[in-house]
Amino acid sequence: MFWSMKAFAARIVGSSDPTPTPMPASIADAAAWLVASGQLNIPIAETSEGDVVGHQVIERGRYLARQDMWAELSQEMRAADAQRKTTPCGQPVTDLLAFGARADVVLAVEHALSDGKALSDYDLLCGISELEGEIQNYPDDPIIALVVALAHIDLAWAWRGTAHPEALPPLHQSRCAAHFDRAADLLPGCRASMPDSPAIAAADCALLAGHIDPRTRVADKYEALITLDPQNHRHMRAMGSHLLPRWFGSYEQLEVQALRNAARTQKTWGAGGYTWAQFDAIALDDEACARVDVEYFLEGLRDIVARRPDQQTINLLTAYCAITLQNGMGRSPKADIARKQICEAANWLIRDHLTELHPMIWAHAANGFNNSLRVNSAERFAASGRRDALKAIANLLRDELRSGQRVTFTPSGLQFSGN
Repeated sequence: MFWSMKAFAARIVGSSDPTPTPMPASIADAAAWLVASGQLNIPIAETSEGDVVGHQVIERGRYLARQDMWAELSQEMRAADAQRKTTPCGQPVTDLLAFGARADVVLAVEHALSDGKALSDYDLLCGISELEGEIQNYPDDPIIALVVALAHIDLAWAWRGTAHPEALPPLHQSRCAAHFDRAADLLPGCRASMPDSPAIAAADCALLAGHIDPRTRVADKYEALITLDPQNHRHMRAMGSHLLPRWFGSYEQLEVQALRNAARTQKTWGAGGYTWAQFDAIALDDEACARVDVEYFLEGLRDIVARRPDQQTINLLTAYCAITLQNGMGRSPKADIARKQICEAANWLIRDHLTELHPMIWAHAANGFNNSLRVNSAERFAASGRRDALKAIANLLRDELRSGQRVTFTPSGLQFSGN
């Protein structure tokens, strides 16, 4: 049971010192007070190595596009794709280069659409027209076509926004459909030229959300992608979400494909393939959560930790158990049975594996890992993640903290001192 943090602080202060130092007025909650007082100590990774490297790769892609160095961009993307090269936090380098290369075009349209002023075709079409021109300059290069296709997918989502498709104005509907259609025209040629490219297979799956043929077997497309790049858990998570009834599947399909995914990726993830496929799906859908095989999900969670003990992964899994799934409690009694068992895994994740906090991961966890979330201030967003993480940790370690022990997270594990 989660305590009121104000009551929690009062009990800690009252139990450890008959004349305690009052909680500083500038620190709003007990978890922050515990950190400030030195009773709870954990390193905070405000900027991870993966974030830094990822930003550098994006800027590299942006630079090459701005300098019209498209041949160099294509060469670097091909090499990274062939090597399945990733940043330290597991982001594919090819994807980040492609994102940087199209960023100026996409951001300009997003700004124009959000500005509220009269829209001009020049602002909306100039950038993508220039990108299309690069296809004419490099007609036989599927990587250049991939960048343009991804730009069209991004622009389709920019026109769609967060509104329900049926509520969109006619102009938004037609432009959204046109961009998805253009991406759908470009990608088959890319696939034919580079059938073993994870980046192109991932783009093909990304297209599903806006351009689906009734004959398309969504699971087959994701199976092909995961076979090409089994190390990347993002593909499995996306597959699970897209197999929900709200998209292109059913609860039965989700379970079957999660089990198949575990079998296909057993050498890489053990039972973790099942967990990754169910990961976002059960956070999004109460019925999927009620149906999940909890025992197998938790076995997969332990297999993931055994294979990826890095702190990026540990923070992701811990925040998911402590925040993302916890936020859904109370919506469905049946789902809550599964949620409660999975959320309890935060205990051993924090006590046995967590050595540092990654606030941005926790902030995204609180928002359900919503990729379309707009973050106006990265600093405030990270601060919210830090607060949520510290509250979750303080609540979990409440018995030790109430007894007056000092809790310190170290690379070799938790340390307790004092009494």
